[in-house]
Amino acid sequence: MASFIIEGGHRLNGELIPQGAKNEALEVLCATLLTPEEVKIYNIPDILDVNNLIQLLRDLGVKVERIGLNAYSFKADKINLDYLDSDEFLQKGAALRGSVMIIGPLVARFGYAVLPKPGGDKIGRRRLDTHFLGIQKLGASFTYCPKQQRYEIKAEKLTGSYMLLDEASVTGTANILMAAVMAEGDTTIYNAACEPYLQQLSRMLNRMGAHIEGIGSNLLTIHGVSSLKGCEHTILPDMIEVGSFIGMAAMTRSDITIKNVSYNDLGIIPDSFRRLGITVEQNGDDIHIPEHESYEIETFIDGSIMTFADAPWPGLTPDLLSVFLVVATQAKGSVLIHQKMFESRLFFVDKLIDMGAQIILCDPHRAAVIGQAHAHTLRAANMVSPDIRAGIALLIAAMSADGTSRIHNIDQIDRGYQDIDKRLNAIGARISRL
Repeated sequence: MASFIIEGGHRLNGELIPQGAKNEALEVLCATLLTPEEVKIYNIPDILDVNNLIQLLRDLGVKVERIGLNAYSFKADKINLDYLDSDEFLQKGAALRGSVMIIGPLVARFGYAVLPKPGGDKIGRRRLDTHFLGIQKLGASFTYCPKQQRYEIKAEKLTGSYMLLDEASVTGTANILMAAVMAEGDTTIYNAACEPYLQQLSRMLNRMGAHIEGIGSNLLTIHGVSSLKGCEHTILPDMIEVGSFIGMAAMTRSDITIKNVSYNDLGIIPDSFRRLGITVEQNGDDIHIPEHESYEIETFIDGSIMTFADAPWPGLTPDLLSVFLVVATQAKGSVLIHQKMFESRLFFVDKLIDMGAQIILCDPHRAAVIGQAHAHTLRAANMVSPDIRAGIALLIAAMSADGTSRIHNIDQIDRGYQDIDKRLNAIGARISRL
């Protein structure tokens, strides 16, 4: 198990370029299964989850070729469906939650898919009902084998349908969308997720020959086609990494410029950090965070304590609440962090409390943070990363702390952040990989 050793208290200065978006990459990579023609994808992040999915596609028979820095071509002209029934696939698929999104393309094109019970972050229950119910409405049947902990999905023919999703699941919407583009007739998806990454997937599918209307809204209409062709696609910058860098700059009192962020696709994120009292300057498509000796959390208009809560897009993404929480520990003022979607994502706060943060964990979903305005610097600590987003929050805390910290199980951080130690060390951090 790899670890980071972090010497805290160093201010950063320089430029950072965000990696390609992890969540978008997982979606568009699965979409390459929909066509036998070549698909070229650019700005693919070199991170564990994405690399594992690329290897899974190779194992399925997809021809994968690296064509440049963070660029690959994919050609799924000879898929080995027998591999889906192998123990190796069950093991690899179970370790990668993104593998759930191969079932939509496989069922659409081949009428058959297998899904092992997926793993991923330890952040509480993450239902797959939306995926299953949507694809079932298109005509697929699901069978669960308890002994092997796998689902078998079959469909002789997919037929368009109207569906109202029980939740605006991002991966659920992506999976259903990829199945529906080759279903016979029209499909309407209401309460669809509409994150920029899903907009990107939809535009990519349209370039491949799909007919998707309503892109960017929660009402998608898909006119099914019989086949799709190849295309080229460039992945957006990762908004979660951009937000992580904004919080890191404020917490460590650093002067950082984040380049080429695709500002118009960041939604409410910059303004949410401004409500924490952080100066976020837009310069074209770059963001500049000047050095902060202090930052003060706003209150609501009536003077009540500010609350940050996650919500479906265009609300605040749940993937950044861990960063907001840790940054608030050194702000002036108090804030309530309300994590609605996952019941275990706030349990890492006990490590921040050990470091000297003043946090009250009200219940599995809510934490009250009393900011210390840098009056009391966090103490170094020995900790374990439970998931990707908690991992980056703990790294931010350690970089601002007094002393040398260790973070174990950094594979969780590597799943979502490309060469994070090298990139931060280049602008002044002191992070060693052990």
